[in-house]
Amino acid sequence: MTTNDKTVTPSSGNVFADIGLEDADELLIKADLAISIAAILKERGLNQTAAAKALGIDQPKVSRLLRGDLYGFSIDQLIRLLGVLGQKVRVTIETVKSPPKAGARAKRRAKAA
Repeated sequence: MTTNDKTVTPSSGNVFADIGLEDADELLIKADLAISIAAILKERGLNQTAAAKALGIDQPKVSRLLRGDLYGFSIDQLIRLLGVLGQKVRVTIETVKSPPKAGARAKRRAKAA
């Protein structure tokens, strides 16, 4: 293979699923919510200390949130934080082209392990 040869793999639309993570759908939702929170904080020009005060959480949690370290944050908590920022969260449900087969997720998990 030369340096100009490139392999492109199309994404499913969920990077977490693409790399075989078990809770891919939940991780994507949490990431989308965190990205929205970060964008609002940036738009308002809030530093981490001011953001922590506005959100009612401590500064280290704000730091983790802004770095994408979402372990310990629930979807509910992230939605609550958006509410504190004056945002309304709506859930959209879409039909996927072809739902994954029952054993597909288990096979991906076993392959990743």
